[in-house]
Amino acid sequence: MRSLILFLLAGMPVFSQNDRPAPRPLPPAPCEDERRLEAAGLVDVQTIDATILVDLKYSTTDNFVKQDVYGCITRAFLQKEPARMLAKASQLLQKERPDLRLLVYDGARSRAVQWKLWKALPQYPPKLRENYVANPKEGSIHNYGCAVDLTVATAEGEPLDMGTPFDYFGDLAYPRKEAALLKAGKLTRQQVENRKILRRAMEGAGYESITSEWWHFNAYSRERAAQRYKIVE
Repeated sequence: MRSLILFLLAGMPVFSQNDRPAPRPLPPAPCEDERRLEAAGLVDVQTIDATILVDLKYSTTDNFVKQDVYGCITRAFLQKEPARMLAKASQLLQKERPDLRLLVYDGARSRAVQWKLWKALPQYPPKLRENYVANPKEGSIHNYGCAVDLTVATAEGEPLDMGTPFDYFGDLAYPRKEAALLKAGKLTRQQVENRKILRRAMEGAGYESITSEWWHFNAYSRERAAQRYKIVE
């Protein structure tokens, strides 16, 4: 019997400390904040249209407060109807330009995150602070899940040149001043045309642009959003 055991052991592979098989990686922990958004009835926009690209800027430090305020949230959420409208905008864009995609920077934003943004600008008094971020007490259209910040990108995810970065505060970001900025040579014709490509797709799907941010679009007014939905807490 001893000889048989030794024979069997001799045929078994021998692992050094460095050769041992690596343990199987653990699956990523579920994001409770994303679960809360889903429980509130919001939907991941990429489940409505998988061709929409997402780069949530507030899940990074690449934003105007230079802080990650979303934590584990990496998916973009909207209320169901605004999400369907966004999918329609995506279709309109690709019908006009099959080589381009919508790239979402922000969607639904909870009031808890709105407070984080508000508190990240303590250097400004409240009235001046409202020039940069909506007062959480009143809530923004983002807080209802009815607003989206986005741009247009190549199919590989490279954003088109819009003349300014996302979350740029100043005249160069104002759609209402584009004609004057173009005439003054501060924006190029291609930059303005890129913005128009985005606006044609979004407005064609029923979204409304605003006059001070080329990247921001509302599915509804604040009043109508409040009638249809509750603020996402």
